[in-house]
Amino acid sequence: MFRQREDLERHLLRLARTCGHTPRAERAVARFSRLGEHGAVWMAIGIAGGVSRRAARPGWRRARRAVGAAYVANTALKLAVGRRRPELADLPPLTGTPTGLSFPSAHAATGFAGALAYSRLGAPRLPLYGLASALAYSRLYLGVHYPSDILAGALLGTALAARLAPGRDALSEATA
Repeated sequence: MFRQREDLERHLLRLARTCGHTPRAERAVARFSRLGEHGAVWMAIGIAGGVSRRAARPGWRRARRAVGAAYVANTALKLAVGRRRPELADLPPLTGTPTGLSFPSAHAATGFAGALAYSRLGAPRLPLYGLASALAYSRLYLGVHYPSDILAGALLGTALAARLAPGRDALSEATA
C-alpha cells in the first residue's frame, strides 16, 4: 500500500492533522503542547520531586540531568541531521517552533527521559508516561513533526535516562 516510508509518514501525519480537529481543540492542544517546550514541565516535575523527597534529592538531581542531557543531545542531533519540518500545502502547522528543524522531537526526548528517570525514583509511572505520550502526540496533531521524529525522540530520551538516571538500586541506597 505504501511504497516508501515517506508515504506512510505523510499519511499518518495527515491523519493526525485531520482527525479530532475543531478550533477549540486546536487551541487547547497548542496551549498544552507549550508545557513541553524546552523540557520545562519535566524540569518542574524534577524540582518538585527533589523538594518533596529530601532524602532522595541526589537521585532527583541526576534524573533532572538526564532530562537536560536529552534536550542537549536532541538539539545536537537536530543540527546534525537537518531534517526540515513537515509541510502539507493544505494543512499548515498550528503552532510556531523555535527552529525549522524536525528530527528528533525534543518534546518526545525530554518527555520519555523524564518519565523513565522520575518513575525510577518512585513517581507514578502511568501519569508520567501518559503526559510524555500526550505531549509527543500533540506535536503530530499540530503538524510540526513527522511520526519518526516522535519515535526517535522517545528512543533517545529513554536511552539517555536508562544510562544517566538512577535505577531502583540507587533509590534503595538514597532512602536507606
